[in-house]
Amino acid sequence: MADFLLELGYGFSSVARQKRLQIGSESYYLDLLFYHRRLRCLIAIDLKVGKFTHADAGQINLYLNYLLENEKLDDENDPVGLILCSEKDEAVAHYALGRLGNKIFASRYKLQLPDPEILTREIEAERRKLETRLQNK
Repeated sequence: MADFLLELGYGFSSVARQKRLQIGSESYYLDLLFYHRRLRCLIAIDLKVGKFTHADAGQINLYLNYLLENEKLDDENDPVGLILCSEKDEAVAHYALGRLGNKIFASRYKLQLPDPEILTREIEAERRKLETRLQNK
């Protein structure tokens, strides 16, 4: 786990692995939950072995809404979701994630993570795209 955190870059702290969320009468398990010191928010990471689907967007949105109401502290920013999947169709991701109120990103994972600087640039590029989309609403 420590190596994975180091690959993500500075500021990530592990909060939980397989975090149990009791929602209504159902139990759900969030794969990874981190806290990012600079962003001052929880980072929910959902790992998918297969291709990204619209259902994945709904699932992470459920998790983020739960974290927002039950885990977020008053002085923190809203939680962010990251779906790491083995395949992603840009069009499906666009429509599945497009108008959700939560910050959710979907990305293909690789067996070996890229250099932290490259990963940071990619995350920032995705963040800028999302901000542009939100501004153009």
